[in-house]
Amino acid sequence: MNYTLHQLEIFKKISETESVTKASEQLFLTQPAVSIQLKKFQDQFKLPLFEVVGRKLYITEFGKEIADAASKILEEVDAISYKSSLFEGQLAGKLKIAIVSTAKYAMPYFLSNFVKNNSKVNVTMDVTNKMSVIRALENNECDFAMVSTIPKKLKIERIELMKNKMFFVAGRDYKLSDKKTSLKDLNESLFIFREQGSATRLAMERYLIKHKIEIVRKMVLTSNEAVKQAVIAGLGISIMPIIGINDALKNGDLQIIKINDLPLETNWNLIWLKSKNLTSVAKAFKDYIVKNKEVIIEKQFKKYNNSSKY
Repeated sequence: MNYTLHQLEIFKKISETESVTKASEQLFLTQPAVSIQLKKFQDQFKLPLFEVVGRKLYITEFGKEIADAASKILEEVDAISYKSSLFEGQLAGKLKIAIVSTAKYAMPYFLSNFVKNNSKVNVTMDVTNKMSVIRALENNECDFAMVSTIPKKLKIERIELMKNKMFFVAGRDYKLSDKKTSLKDLNESLFIFREQGSATRLAMERYLIKHKIEIVRKMVLTSNEAVKQAVIAGLGISIMPIIGINDALKNGDLQIIKINDLPLETNWNLIWLKSKNLTSVAKAFKDYIVKNKEVIIEKQFKKYNNSSKY
């Protein structure tokens, strides 16, 4: 057999996602490139590694065994690389972070220079919903999580990062008065919510209950990006974090509804389990955040802190 480490990595990712498309996206490769390497890898085995039923890919029992072996091989290769780097005095290892979907607009800026300055550190960033993030933290599947609502049931440590401001937004064709919109004016609108368990949804529900806004029609979507596109399309209105919609506001696809008691404010936090035995890489990242967070926030997010401009 003459398979490559690259092919092992590709097949491992395909077995995890059960999708060539998703694997290519997560590996930052084109779909044809992944398909070619998958075929070359399969050609080296007499038994099928996968099968396609309808339009869905399924990994065979044999394929799962090969995927497990590939995972172990790749872990050993990483270990060799890390050990070599450690002997050379470099920081090396893995950093795993789980973040809620809206945090994807912020976390890359907190990671950027740390990753550039530590080339032997490999980062895995899982972007998902709040419940999955907390589950990953609780099950020790990540080093850190980035959330705006602190989980009450877990004993955690945290670093407060930056403010998370949320506004009522509508599409460009939504008719607004020149003055602040009355709460009663919103009653007949279609309200677009995030899924149950989302911190943004919780903040929106609390606001609507506090102001006794009657919800006649509503829609539930499972990502911040999906909500944004639905509002842009004119389907309805929603409360959204400013950090994810700034460009849409600038080009006029979205407009802010000026209304009482807005923006809502929470704080983004980097959190980890109090009982977590942080690796040398995780400790270095924590120290880096403590030392540099103010500079990063001032440089990258100052524009979001000025509510009067919206």
